Amino acid sequence: MKKVFPIIFILISLSLAGTIYVQYSWLDTMLVNKQEEFKWKVTRIIDNVGRELMEQKNTLPSLKNYHVKPGFNFPSDQFQRELMRPATIGQKFTAFEVEEKLRKAFYEQGLRNVNFDFAVIADVGSFSYEYQLRSDNFLKAFEDTINNFQWVLPLQPPSGSDLENLMPAQEMILIIPDIRAIAFKEMRWMIIGSIFFTLMIVSAFYVTVSALLRQKKISEIKNDFINNMTHEFKTPISTMGISADVLLNSPAVQAEPRLLQYAKIIKEQNQRLNHQVEKVLQLARIEKGNFQIKPEKMELDAFLEQAIQGMQIQAEQKGGAISGLFHASGCIIQADRLHLTNVVNNLLDNALKYCADKPQVIVTTICNKGRVTLSIKDNGIGIAKENTKKIFHKFYRVPTGNVHDVKGFGLGLYYVRNICQAHRWQLRVESTPGAGTDFQISIPLAP
Repeated sequence: MKKVFPIIFILISLSLAGTIYVQYSWLDTMLVNKQEEFKWKVTRIIDNVGRELMEQKNTLPSLKNYHVKPGFNFPSDQFQRELMRPATIGQKFTAFEVEEKLRKAFYEQGLRNVNFDFAVIADVGSFSYEYQLRSDNFLKAFEDTINNFQWVLPLQPPSGSDLENLMPAQEMILIIPDIRAIAFKEMRWMIIGSIFFTLMIVSAFYVTVSALLRQKKISEIKNDFINNMTHEFKTPISTMGISADVLLNSPAVQAEPRLLQYAKIIKEQNQRLNHQVEKVLQLARIEKGNFQIKPEKMELDAFLEQAIQGMQIQAEQKGGAISGLFHASGCIIQADRLHLTNVVNNLLDNALKYCADKPQVIVTTICNKGRVTLSIKDNGIGIAKENTKKIFHKFYRVPTGNVHDVKGFGLGLYYVRNICQAHRWQLRVESTPGAGTDFQISIPLAP
């Protein structure tokens, strides 16, 4: 758990950070696209309105905005030229009329409630311009070139027309304040949705991490309780072992077969209980990280011969046998002798226990390509395929319904896997229900 929890935390954190970054990038890109789309629509608006305003050519000027120039005498050549000159935008329309045309064009493009300012200017010569029409806030908006965006459209008759040189150069200027804010407003529901779901993910992350921390704490409390209780068992187990030895060596007990049998049963069961307690303590040290292997060089075949002799009596009591086929003579490995002994004994003990008939166990070694393969094969009841990946889990036992004729805690194979991992050995299992199981451990040769 100590190793897995940081990995889970890092992976979830990276996933959360990546999700937030992707959301931000997506929103930023969409914001840019919205602004470009808005600019394109405004360009169409000012182009359409400008074309509509220019359709006033070939009509007489409107006198409602006409101002008599100083020195003007009636009738005169100037009056005749003025009559021949087409009306300007400022003479034909009022500021209100131009604003209404622009607002209608905005509405047709789906842009409602957009604030804008505009002006129509004319060239009066000497590189100077005069405002023919302008909105009330145009001058203030025109000064802010940082936050406001401007469109400028030349208002000229078509090139080559009769009016080309009769009208002064005119331009329409359209100003939209803070386009970015307008784009944000159009995206507000997307932004709100993105923030909402991001907060949901963050909340789920918080709940997950909190649950993991709580489970980690509960697991540590449970393990501490089991370890403390197991340590407390050591003293009475040792006392019972000494008492059993005293009984077995007592002449009075040896003279009475029935008492001698009871004393042997006490001794055997005490040894069995002591073995289980030691196994729990070893697993606790492995999980706490206090576990250290002490590898030493040894010849595997010679070691296995001694291990088989220790388990042969148990096999003979069940009418079976353990045989060895050793083909790795002289092959030296590095292993912790104590833990390798426990691994072999666990596998042999399972091979003898989980057998419906007389157990026949074959221990084989093969040396090939710098590695020794240790195989322990039995003729037992076998393991279903769906259970082979679970048998190395802590406390897991293959389901047998309501029948529990073989006792155990589900710690043996979990211990075997942890010892193999500590030595960096490769462990695999092949099993067929009703035909037996073959455990194989691949061990590198000692350098």
